[in-house]
Amino acid sequence: MREKIKVLIADDHELIRRGLERIISFEEDIEVVGEARDGREVLDILKSKAVDVLLLDINMPIINGIDVLKIVKKDFNNVRVILLTVENQNTIIKKAIEIGADGYILKDSAGSEIVEAIRRVYSGENYIDKSLMSILFEDIKSKGKRTNILDSLTKREREILYLISQGLSNKEIGERLFLSEKTVKNYTTNIFSKLDVRDRVQAAIIAIENHIEEYFRD
Repeated sequence: MREKIKVLIADDHELIRRGLERIISFEEDIEVVGEARDGREVLDILKSKAVDVLLLDINMPIINGIDVLKIVKKDFNNVRVILLTVENQNTIIKKAIEIGADGYILKDSAGSEIVEAIRRVYSGENYIDKSLMSILFEDIKSKGKRTNILDSLTKREREILYLISQGLSNKEIGERLFLSEKTVKNYTTNIFSKLDVRDRVQAAIIAIENHIEEYFRD
């Protein structure tokens, strides 16, 4: 039997925690192994329980979400972190991206999107809520400094990077381009190396900053 994805829910609002727990309870492959009301509780639970994915509110009391993220990435780097946020926190989200959060979802996201985010980050990918992505990336595009870094990529690599910036998973990209998921993963590894980034979100930011869509205009 396949082992379940172990999730820790961290939010100071009980209503949010209960809602997330209920959403997850319907999934056979995911289980909630703990709940935390503040940043200190998060770290205490991580020391005592096996956790695969942490759903972390950015605005946590005692130790805030960003500081918890830093500690988790340093001391519990096998734990994947999805940040729970609201639409007007672009500055904090950019900081979280630099630290290396694995996913970003809005607190009022549909249950299906939350479950997809958990599965995606557990499988080693990144996830960012599509509505959040459009807001964040428009801000990045307007303020970003353009370079010629995308010229270092092959045509196929730029094509895959563009689809990454649109929020597609490796499986979805493979279906779109008639490639195997493994082949897409190999391409993404090469893209990350050439762009000197850790993950899909950082790669997508570079793509957006440098107006990757212009490579595909007729």
